[in-house]
Amino acid sequence: MSASRRTGTTDELGPDEPEPDRGRPEGDDTPDGPDGSDLLAALLDGMDAALCAFDANGVVTHWNREAERILGWSAAEAVGRHGFAGWAVRSADAEEVERRLTAAMHAPGRQVHEFALLTKDGGRVLVRTQSAAVRGPDGAPAGLYCAFSEVHAQIDLERSIALSEALFEDASWGVVLVDADLRPAVVNAHAARALGAGRTAVLGRPLGELLSQGVEELECALTHVLAEGAPPEPAEIWVRVRTPEGERRRCWRSGFVRLASPLAEEPVPLGVAWLFVDVTEARQIEQEASLLRFRTNQLHRAARAAAECEDALEAATVHLDFALAGFADHALIDRLETDAAPCGDDRPATPARLVRVAATPADGSGPSLLTGRAALPVRYGPGHPALQCVERNGSVRASAGTAPAEQAHEWAAARQWPADTVHALCAVLRSRGRTLGVVTFLRGPGRTPFERSDAAHAEDVAVRIATTLDLAALTRGEHP
Repeated sequence: MSASRRTGTTDELGPDEPEPDRGRPEGDDTPDGPDGSDLLAALLDGMDAALCAFDANGVVTHWNREAERILGWSAAEAVGRHGFAGWAVRSADAEEVERRLTAAMHAPGRQVHEFALLTKDGGRVLVRTQSAAVRGPDGAPAGLYCAFSEVHAQIDLERSIALSEALFEDASWGVVLVDADLRPAVVNAHAARALGAGRTAVLGRPLGELLSQGVEELECALTHVLAEGAPPEPAEIWVRVRTPEGERRRCWRSGFVRLASPLAEEPVPLGVAWLFVDVTEARQIEQEASLLRFRTNQLHRAARAAAECEDALEAATVHLDFALAGFADHALIDRLETDAAPCGDDRPATPARLVRVAATPADGSGPSLLTGRAALPVRYGPGHPALQCVERNGSVRASAGTAPAEQAHEWAAARQWPADTVHALCAVLRSRGRTLGVVTFLRGPGRTPFERSDAAHAEDVAVRIATTLDLAALTRGEHP
């Protein structure tokens, strides 16, 4: 099929004849696309700022759509007028405005002024102008351009810029701009210190490289903000920050704001502004106070319940059961079988031998159980934490640390503890200046190691258990 048939024309061409280029007349070198004047008009009308231009004689040569929007004068009405006098400026102000514009034509750089211009309907608008000379090929002033905008709009823009700069320089809380890929794009100095790195070192890095804990919760919040918008209230997120000195556990009270481009016709998310403040110290104080209140209430309840027990040993198990709530998974009471030394030197002359008095069930269900008076000595090896507790007359903490589960089971079995034990705390039982035994609290892998505050609570419980053991021995005539 020939080319003429394919295009629907009536000219017949041979199979080897090229089809002539009918796109432009022969000898026409005009470039494709709009000419220079059309392009200039499109650029001027697309500007966000109002713009007008004057020639060397002060005649208006250009007037864009934003200028028309602000003042109401169309380009057809404005172009060709001499200056602003009589139509865009009051007669009383015309001389001053013309002087300033003329000065801008001969001054280097841009000149910034504020004028009160007239609208077409007779109103007044305070505008801020930036004027600069337009020079010809010989360098002489050929005119000037004047870009202007309403003062309140300019002030709003300056406030936004000032706020942005202040947040990223002087703010006393962390500010991080996170892009749509959930990576930091900009951080302020406070946030960089909180993340344990420099302001440029954290940019573009995944949050998982900066935080070892709390990453999932933080990324979930950022994703929600990108999709749904900012939450109604700030959120408190516990994280662990990776730093050259090690990991730090922090609590950040965080607020989120979705960022969208003001230049797009439809909202296009640019990322999320994440603002946070460190409230770790306050939350730790609140947690410690709450924990202390709970433990004090437990001791009070235990004392009242133990007072109703006829058997002193049963009262000891009551104290043990109340102490377990929120504190440990298992507990043991071991009584010292050797004769106790006087108060001045209360270490046993022979190796300590401990006998099990009571223990919580191995499966963690139900109250503590007494083992009876015919209990056999516990086979604790040398260096066992309970024996160290007797020797030192003080609390001893032990832990399997981060050992694998199999090694942790072996560690617990070697110490005659339940297989799921990972952390232990032994507190000495003393009454009337005598060492009566040891109470041991045990935690599984789902709990944190015992701390100093835990040891203080265990010692409070041990005092009450020791009193009941001493009372049980007195009522049975086991020692004076």
